[in-house]
Amino acid sequence: MTGFRGVYTALITPFMEIGNVDYQALERIIEFQIQSGIDGLVPCGTTGESPTLSHEEHDRVIAKTVQYANGRVPVIAGTGSNATSEAIRLSQHAEDAGVDAVLLVNPYYNKPTQKGLYLHFKAIASSVHLPCILYNIKGRTGVNLETETLRRLEEECPNIVAVKEASGDLSQMESVIQTKKNGFSVLSGDDNLALDLIRRGGDGVISVASNLFPLQMVRMVHAALDGNFAEAERLNDWFAPFFKACFYETNPIPIKTAMSHLGLCSSIFRLPLCEMESDEKRQSLLEIVDRMSSDVKEGRI
Repeated sequence: MTGFRGVYTALITPFMEIGNVDYQALERIIEFQIQSGIDGLVPCGTTGESPTLSHEEHDRVIAKTVQYANGRVPVIAGTGSNATSEAIRLSQHAEDAGVDAVLLVNPYYNKPTQKGLYLHFKAIASSVHLPCILYNIKGRTGVNLETETLRRLEEECPNIVAVKEASGDLSQMESVIQTKKNGFSVLSGDDNLALDLIRRGGDGVISVASNLFPLQMVRMVHAALDGNFAEAERLNDWFAPFFKACFYETNPIPIKTAMSHLGLCSSIFRLPLCEMESDEKRQSLLEIVDRMSSDVKEGRI
């Protein structure tokens, strides 16, 4: 598939008390997402605590997401790694499992050059027949995918069809949009910048906040994509405190805490992630969630 547009939820990975993946909770979350009109699902990204999943768990979470989605929405599997060979294996397994696309994060910690990034992404894209979405997030990986490098990959790798832009640099995002070829999608990796990106010609968002409020996020993004920026701004203003609260501590700690509060999963993490350290921030987060949930129930939003 090509032409990624709308809201794609970066799914959390729910765990049980004994530490195993809670597949029953994952199925409930996926059903909630689909019934809320989400445009697609992204398992095993950063929000899914992928660095702490074993290879077997990583493979199974992706396969189970495909099974639970059952063709109703696209599944974009997070299969990136800082080792090219590992990313190839993960991507090939995801292709065999039936995903619709793969999401490939910048290699982290080893800080490759732009040439290294080009060779890394080209090797992965060449190893599968799936659409590939690159994920540029300097804050997590220590390296920025420069626009010139991205443009070269677009030209030379026909199945590199989109980028998740989480550089935090709107000028870079605008440059990507202005220089991209037709059919190439630019998705925000930051909920709070999604509306600004769409104003500049972007195509949507891979969202953390939509784990908890998918229907409202879909309404906001699609209003903007349809040119109804008054409605999109209204919803963005409603979301703004929650967008901020989702990063009180390292993602996905706040979003998982909020989802646990509403009974969607348990508040269990894999070390080195742990429950929220600040009781004050936790209380603030939950007050925001309760207020938003009340707005939804009472039909005020």
